[in-house]
Amino acid sequence: MSGTETKGWSRQQMADRLAAEFEDGWIVNLGVGIPTLCSNTDTGDRDVVFHSENGVIGYGPVLPEGQEDLHLVNAGGQNVSLRPGAAIVHHADSFAVIRSGRIDATVMGAYEAASNGDFANWKVAVNAKGGGIGGAMDLAACARRVFLLLEHTTRRGAPRLVRRCALPVTARRVVTLVATNYGLFKPEGEGFRVLELAPGLTLDEARAATGAPLAA
Repeated sequence: MSGTETKGWSRQQMADRLAAEFEDGWIVNLGVGIPTLCSNTDTGDRDVVFHSENGVIGYGPVLPEGQEDLHLVNAGGQNVSLRPGAAIVHHADSFAVIRSGRIDATVMGAYEAASNGDFANWKVAVNAKGGGIGGAMDLAACARRVFLLLEHTTRRGAPRLVRRCALPVTARRVVTLVATNYGLFKPEGEGFRVLELAPGLTLDEARAATGAPLAA
């Protein structure tokens, strides 16, 4: 995949598919980037509380231009709505929720996801685009489940799902599920297992775009 060419799910469809894994009563942290789209998902009868590192707990969809509250943003700086029972807390209190183990799942973006459960979502080069490690290490260490949302390949077509990470690792052996535009995958040591492929994609196509063994 290169340039503007895309295969499989759109970013919102990726987020919707992963959000289907959230269970009733969960507190789910949503990180910067594609993960923020999970708050747009209709969770039906499931009561899912979305948590943001900056202290917004219980928020809802991103609001369209003209309807936004300019003082209310998620971790990515997008203007969001509040759901009934929502709370705005101090940044330190938000991290207390994380560090006390109350996050049922965190959804983070990543540059690479490894089949052994490692992931990399930060860069150290001075001129590299992308943030530092931030709160990802706290979330990776303390959340009960670590879900990743990312494009299956880089803009140059290189795989992001790999056997081992080449970039600095954020955390080791913690990833529960990985959703990409190609489908939903589970890391299983030396390879990934396909839980679902996006419509229009074959297993052979997914294997060709993956840097680790892929089992059906």
